[in-house]
Amino acid sequence: MRWLRRAIGSFTSRVSSDAQPEFTLRAVLIGLAIGCVVCFTNLSLGLQSGWISMMSIQSALIGFLISRMLKTPLTPQEIIVVQTTSVATGTMPLAAGFVGILPALGLLSEEKDGTPPIHLSWIAAVGWSCSIAYFGVFLSPPIRKQVVIEEQLPFPSGTATAQLINVLHKLPPPDTTVRQRRGYRELDTEADNEEVNSIEEEEEVVPSHAHEHENDEEREIVEHDGWNSLVWSFGFSAFVSLAAYFFPVLFAIPLFGVYLAKHWLWYFTPSLSYVGQGIIMGFPTTVSMNLGMFVGWAILSPLSKNSGWAPGPTGDMSNGARGWILWTALGIMCADSLVSLLPVVAEHVVDLVKRERRIRLSEHDDTGKVDNETETEDRLVPADWVIMGLLASIIIGTILVWVVFGNEGIKPWATVLGFILGGLLSVIGVRALGETDLNPVSGLGKVSQLFFAWIQPGNVVANIIAGGVAEAGAQQAGDLMQDLKTGHLCHASPRAQFYGQLIGSSVSIIVTATAFILYNRAYTIPGPSFPAPTAYVWLSLARLLRDGHLPEKSDLFMAAFAAVFAVLGMLKVYAVRRQLWFAKWIPSGVAFAVGFLNTPSFSIARLVGGIIEYVYRTRYAKDKRDIRLIVVASGFVLGEGVISIVGLAMRLLGVGVISCWGCGHGLCGGCSA
Repeated sequence: MRWLRRAIGSFTSRVSSDAQPEFTLRAVLIGLAIGCVVCFTNLSLGLQSGWISMMSIQSALIGFLISRMLKTPLTPQEIIVVQTTSVATGTMPLAAGFVGILPALGLLSEEKDGTPPIHLSWIAAVGWSCSIAYFGVFLSPPIRKQVVIEEQLPFPSGTATAQLINVLHKLPPPDTTVRQRRGYRELDTEADNEEVNSIEEEEEVVPSHAHEHENDEEREIVEHDGWNSLVWSFGFSAFVSLAAYFFPVLFAIPLFGVYLAKHWLWYFTPSLSYVGQGIIMGFPTTVSMNLGMFVGWAILSPLSKNSGWAPGPTGDMSNGARGWILWTALGIMCADSLVSLLPVVAEHVVDLVKRERRIRLSEHDDTGKVDNETETEDRLVPADWVIMGLLASIIIGTILVWVVFGNEGIKPWATVLGFILGGLLSVIGVRALGETDLNPVSGLGKVSQLFFAWIQPGNVVANIIAGGVAEAGAQQAGDLMQDLKTGHLCHASPRAQFYGQLIGSSVSIIVTATAFILYNRAYTIPGPSFPAPTAYVWLSLARLLRDGHLPEKSDLFMAAFAAVFAVLGMLKVYAVRRQLWFAKWIPSGVAFAVGFLNTPSFSIARLVGGIIEYVYRTRYAKDKRDIRLIVVASGFVLGEGVISIVGLAMRLLGVGVISCWGCGHGLCGGCSA
């Protein structure tokens, strides 16, 4: 700890020429504390439903509230370090595949896959995490230069976090009048630039005066009422979760009757964490998810079972309806993700051609290229750090993957190709995230699996691992790029954020691996309490690419739904880029497919949160910057996340449920696990 304090003090003295501390010990520690809670929360939620949250806005908000208790509150730049460190720590369960890839390896069958199940020890899980934890971090600086500085993509969540931080610190709104890509207003001509500059000069005084009172009012609401809302929502969610641990039927209420609950898995889980996630997701996304839930579980599930295509129990993933509709969900996810990626790839190619042409013209005209970078060299991540870090992460990562899984699991050359593919996919994923606020990692993961099915056919283990290596870089680079956008708008040091990302990722290696091993000791994963639905997606696609076998008639529905959502995906891309009002109401294919993967209880609770968000936003919120509901949603999610740690400890200590009354349908996790 002493070396960390000295390093932080040395860096702070260099980057704080404007008298605003940035990379400080207290900011790092607060970020790690929040990130560890988010990490446990995301691991629990990811194993339950396959969906996690970055929690960047929530981390910044909680960091601000904590800083109000300190003698000297955190500066805006310190809050940036808090939320950057927190996000790097909290998103490792998905980036390192603990909610999908590792459970999928545990589902392997020697009869079907030619290899027994792979269950990693704690040291092996740490080794696997180390192998992919830093690649995305070192990818971030060069990608930032392109998408944040040169192309100035909007990154909606990162921009929203910057706006929140400025409001809380009584600062003017961040300047988001930037040159953006196709689908947004472009300011390429000198006349346009002059016009916009004159408009900004006229409006420069207006925001500082007209919105000053609104900013002060919003800040007072968060500062004075924020703690109360956060504490009671956290406490209430924790109480409900703890009660459900001792009385499991509380989270498996047969709301639609015992018959539907027992035979068709239609029950209700009144989890406040799911409600909070629904609030954070927003009404349109939760509607898409519930449309998928209804089609999958109310139409296709009974159809497949009654037609004899899925003769097993409804919840059986091998020959039951749940396993049958999984293939339809897989088709939807692939079609929607690939369609959404095609415009990004096409535009990237066009941009490369234009950039090359501009470079040739500039060389011909003997004029230098304009550098739009606003930071000084001492605040940027040096290029030699990036090069050395990328090479080291690839070399060390390849060695660690070989040590953990052996030569029979995956060849070292295939792992290297996985890292290279991950770098290419990261650019695509980050650009999609910057434009649409959605990182299409599910689609990128499928692309990587298709690639490795071609270069290393027949090896299910290699397909999953190499696909996970490629997906990890894209996931991590995308999540961290939102933070870098926030830092850019708030004039935070990219180097300070880089340090926060390295520290957060390093700590999360131990935290995530430990939590995963403990969950595996306490619960059956996949199992009733933690079904790990995305594990089946990874494994099913790997098996399909190996032998081409599909359940009866599932190929027809898979193709039909893929075609429908390919069309809807194209329509959605078009509407989003033209900023048409109905864009958000076109169903999201990924969210629709997630409704198939999870039992109805997960989706219904999130719909409740989505409805609450819609009603509050349209009837009670004073303006778009009203974040009081986000405070409550954060408390809901984190309250259940903390109790998941408590529940894990009680489970390991042998403290069981008090009563299994009402669990006759066999769906109570605590009673049936």
